[in-house]
This record gives sequence, C-alpha cells and structure tokens, in this order.
Amino acid sequence: MRTLTLPGGARVAVVAAQWRDAFAVVTRGRVQLELRDGAPGPVLGRDACFWLRDTGVRALRNPDRRTATVRIHTPDNEPWRNDMTSGNDTAVAAGPVAGRTGHRFRRLAGTGLLATLAAVLATTLAAALARALGVDFAIPDGGERIPLGGFAVVTGFFSVVGVVLAAALLRWSARPAARFGWTAGTLTAISLVPPFLVGADAATVAALVGLHLVAAAVMIPALARSLRAG
Repeated sequence: MRTLTLPGGARVAVVAAQWRDAFAVVTRGRVQLELRDGAPGPVLGRDACFWLRDTGVRALRNPDRRTATVRIHTPDNEPWRNDMTSGNDTAVAAGPVAGRTGHRFRRLAGTGLLATLAAVLATTLAAALARALGVDFAIPDGGERIPLGGFAVVTGFFSVVGVVLAAALLRWSARPAARFGWTAGTLTAISLVPPFLVGADAATVAALVGLHLVAAAVMIPALARSLRAG
C-alpha cells in the first residue's frame, strides 16, 4: 500500500503498467481524472474508490489549492514503483502543470481583451444604428438621453467582469467552461430585467435588451471556447 500526494494544481501521469491491478481511494481533498484526449473527467471526492485499468485515463490532477492524497493498494506480488510516491517527483510533475496553467490564463486574458473590444464596438455601432432609426434612449421617457459613449463604458466594464469571472472559474473550478456558460447565461438573463424598470418607452426598452444580447453573444462564446481549449 502506498500514498500518492498531489499538491494543489499538481498532475501525475498514469502509467498503465503501474496502475494495471491497483485499487485507489481518495483519502484527502479531491482528484480529477484526465481523459485520454486531454478532456477533464469526473472529480472524485474523499472516500471515492477507483481503479484505472483499461479506462483511458491518462493522468490524475488536483483541481484545488489544498493538497490531495490517494491511497493505492496493489497485490503483494506487484509492488508499486516508488517514483510515483516520491515527494520530489510529485513536485516535478506539478511544474509543467503550472506552466500550462499560466499559458491558459494568458490565452484567456488575450481572448478576453479582444472579445471586450469587439463587444464595445458592436454595441456602440448597434446603439448608433438604433438612434439613427429613431430610438431616443431617453431614461425615463422624455428624460436624459444615454450618450453613445455610455454604451461603450458600460459594455467594457461588464465585459471585464466576465473575463474576471472566467479566470476565477479557470483557477478554481474543475469544469470552468460549463460553469461559466451557466453563470454567464444566468447573469445575462438577469441583466434583461432593468430595462423594463427604468420607465423608458417601448423602443428604448427593446433596444436596450437587444444591446445586452449583442454584448453577451460576443463575450460568452469567446470566453467559453477559451476555457474549453484549456
């Protein structure tokens, strides 16, 4: 019996010959199974039992910040190789993961910046077109008009909030793309409520709702794709 220690964010490759008849139990923290194609697999919590023979799992990963441990049971006649339980080797395995994680954050930041610029441009142009078609954007009806620059500022601010949310999920969630899609979709739905409460005319309300959807249509797919690629 051996204990495999995975510091926060660490990853250990699964060597088929070593795991052939091994039975494992998560004794601390959480462990995520990384599938053969690199896609994230299920996350196993404390006391979860598993074996990896012929499963197509290529690595074990700790998706959290705190250390996780896995107790590994093997037949007496097939001793477990010590290199998988060595603290030094585990630290070495975590190094490439940290590098890849940094690359994923940089890629997400780059994607977020481009998507934010695209969302600002799209909503500003859409607002200008709506104004040209007669939408006055007066809030409340007959009151002060929203300037075009106001759409750019608001879109840019909430787009950056979306990027920060995506980065947080990339760091702390085992399924960042799915969680981001659900969270961003929910927040977008909530954001469609205020235009109906500000006392504007029907054309302005419809235009404001449309602008929210334009920004969401630019930001959400771009960030979700970046998270899935990670």
